[in-house]
Amino acid sequence: MSAACPACLRRAWLLRSLAPYVERVASAAPGRRCAELLALGEEDLAAAAAPKDADRLLRKAARIPERDLRRALERAGCWSICPHGDDFPPGLRDAGDRPWALIGTGRREVLAGLEPEEAVAVVGARRASGYGRDVARSLGRDLAAAGLVVVSGLAYGVDGAAHRGAVEVGRALAVLGSGADVAYPAAHRGLHRRIQVEGAVVSELPPGSTPWRWSFPARNRIMAALARMTVVVEAAGGSGSLITVGLAEDLGRDVGAVPGPVTSRLSAATNELLAAGACMVRGAQDVLDAMLGPGAAAPARTGPPLEPDLAAALAAFERGDGTCDALAADLDVPGASAALALVRLERLGYLRGDALGAYSRTMISPPA
Repeated sequence: MSAACPACLRRAWLLRSLAPYVERVASAAPGRRCAELLALGEEDLAAAAAPKDADRLLRKAARIPERDLRRALERAGCWSICPHGDDFPPGLRDAGDRPWALIGTGRREVLAGLEPEEAVAVVGARRASGYGRDVARSLGRDLAAAGLVVVSGLAYGVDGAAHRGAVEVGRALAVLGSGADVAYPAAHRGLHRRIQVEGAVVSELPPGSTPWRWSFPARNRIMAALARMTVVVEAAGGSGSLITVGLAEDLGRDVGAVPGPVTSRLSAATNELLAAGACMVRGAQDVLDAMLGPGAAAPARTGPPLEPDLAAALAAFERGDGTCDALAADLDVPGASAALALVRLERLGYLRGDALGAYSRTMISPPA
């Protein structure tokens, strides 16, 4: 796989230098204004954002040696990708305001060559309700189990829930408004680390970059371009999630929304989207139907091989009521042995455990 070229990497470093200037220019209308700015070439961007300092900032970025750019990525444990490589995602390649480079951590193959039909963006309220978080987690889990990459922004609420569901069984892709190596919010450090193991985290800013207000709608345009459909789980009127919806519509992407109580403020925007013609999303199958055709399903995901004792335990679990006692009785083993089998099957992705210690079957199938 190719790495981002020096010119595209310098653009990322220039963008970080311009960040405080872009903050002032884009603050009035961060969604549209930010996208318009980032669609500009280097000289035009610098002139529009920082007319008095443009020449100085352009010279500073141009003088960064390639070896320093590469070393900065290596120190942060990051890789890079740009439109000049064959593995740049086609959905981004078609966008007029595409990032010049994406810098990432985790499993690079999750992003490399990612087609829009292989990805779904799940977005929504940061202060989501229990209903919203549950739906987002279920969508993330079931869409990932169906073989799709679940894209979101690592924020509180819907984003975090969708990521947690996805990493239980499949691939998650987090797009950040900070550097890819910076967990933001800090409370999601653990989730950030887990996504790096099961998926990837990407940003158009260099490692170590802190987020800005404009960098969140900026990352939203990347999410919208990467995915064939953007699903809004919960959103109040005026929610930032609607910026992602507008960007997705501009690209000709599908938009879905989860219905909610008409009395809930957090369902106001999603219900309005449904009234305007968005795809109704009651579960993962609605997304699959919209993307692949009615009744269609993405290929089932195959899990790792199972030892004979675990294969027998999984079969017994599917025959029983899903409890440890039922599994122990079916296998005629001590309760401790049954409990250990459940834990091992969960770690391998075949089962999902909840906070109460109950288990349910995921959509992952054992190898033939």
